[in-house]
Amino acid sequence: MQNCNPDHFRRLSRRGFLSVGALAGAGLTLPELLRSQSAYGDLKDYKNFEGTAKSVIHIYLPGGMAHQESFDPKPNAPIEYRGEMKQVATKISGELFGETLAKTAEIADKLTVIRSMTHGEAAHERGTHNMFTGYRPSPALQYPCIGSVVSHEYGPRNNLPPYVCIPNMPNEYAGSGYLSSAFAPFSLGSDPAAGGFKVRDLDLPGGVDDSRFATRRSALEAINAHFQKKEKSDDLNAMNTFYDRAYSLISAPEARQAFDLEKESAAIRDEYGRNTAGARMLLARRLVQAGVRLVNLTYGGWDMHNAIVGGFKNQMPAFDQAFSTLIKDLDRSGMLKDTLVMVSSEFGRTPKINAQAGRDHYPKVFSVVLAGGGIKGGYIHGSSNSTASEPEELAMGPEDLFTTVYHCLGIVADKELMAPGDRPIEIVDGGKVIKELLA
Repeated sequence: MQNCNPDHFRRLSRRGFLSVGALAGAGLTLPELLRSQSAYGDLKDYKNFEGTAKSVIHIYLPGGMAHQESFDPKPNAPIEYRGEMKQVATKISGELFGETLAKTAEIADKLTVIRSMTHGEAAHERGTHNMFTGYRPSPALQYPCIGSVVSHEYGPRNNLPPYVCIPNMPNEYAGSGYLSSAFAPFSLGSDPAAGGFKVRDLDLPGGVDDSRFATRRSALEAINAHFQKKEKSDDLNAMNTFYDRAYSLISAPEARQAFDLEKESAAIRDEYGRNTAGARMLLARRLVQAGVRLVNLTYGGWDMHNAIVGGFKNQMPAFDQAFSTLIKDLDRSGMLKDTLVMVSSEFGRTPKINAQAGRDHYPKVFSVVLAGGGIKGGYIHGSSNSTASEPEELAMGPEDLFTTVYHCLGIVADKELMAPGDRPIEIVDGGKVIKELLA
């Protein structure tokens, strides 16, 4: 089997990166994922875990969610800045959330809200790149997202893909970048909220039952054993790794059940909400509980240039119910202490309401929410000014956010990975651990 040490990746040629990276722009099917991983040996737990978070659930709200209507309302600002929506009191003394986050306000003592996030990218694609990688976009290099870095650093656990996207890879920046496609996400292929939801590649082919499947596996093992006696080959070992992982996912009840929402009680499904937000967040909890290291899920569309009040009242209640339930569910099961939950978007929205009763793109200040996994609860970090137009205290960039999250995961953010051309690139460049966020 090939060298499993991470230094092995330093010796890959540019040609090697190009050939194995061909699928990096899309979420992989199970055969693609396992086949590409098999080329690098079994990376499982090659280092001792030293962090406070064993898993991450990254809830991404695409489009640029307005901080003023959500986690940083300005009730004392003029109406053209504060907007028409009301506010609700939270479990953090003296702090308010927007009115459509009433249930989340009740569990705010479990959250850290960063109200001073800032970067300079007002275009969706560039802001998204920042908030998936911790890097500003570069025309010369595509950086790996946090899920792919976690996959690279830790590998699979409990025979499950280390990085899963619900329902699919949401954008090109959620992929493996300059790393091999072995570290791209496994995408479900369909929405867990849909009727008859099934994950692609996890069911046996038509006409093949469990008995026939076992017979086929036994026959393949016998053939492999015959050839291994005749030829000692790393390729054979690598292919065996691929088949073993595929068999584990298809045949192990625990692995298959991790993706099966029908295993949950009606009561818990009702508690999360029988809708897109509820199904996705419940499935995310099941996956990290089973061993997936990082789950990325997306919900809604928050590019509200028009009618922002109606947009929030339409989309946020389902998020509010599902997110507050997720935090309570993780907490009562004991999982919150080592599961880090992050809610982010590519940027915020303009301080003033525009002529279409909406807000436009605004990266100068916005909010991110963290919980669990070694993050402090009941804490507001930083602030925006009175009109939510710029950071007032403790301005924080994506590089600091990602350095802090990696720290919780036991990953040193300034560790160098190798990009094409044997160029050493830090996982995050220039960030620092924000100790005030840590429990």
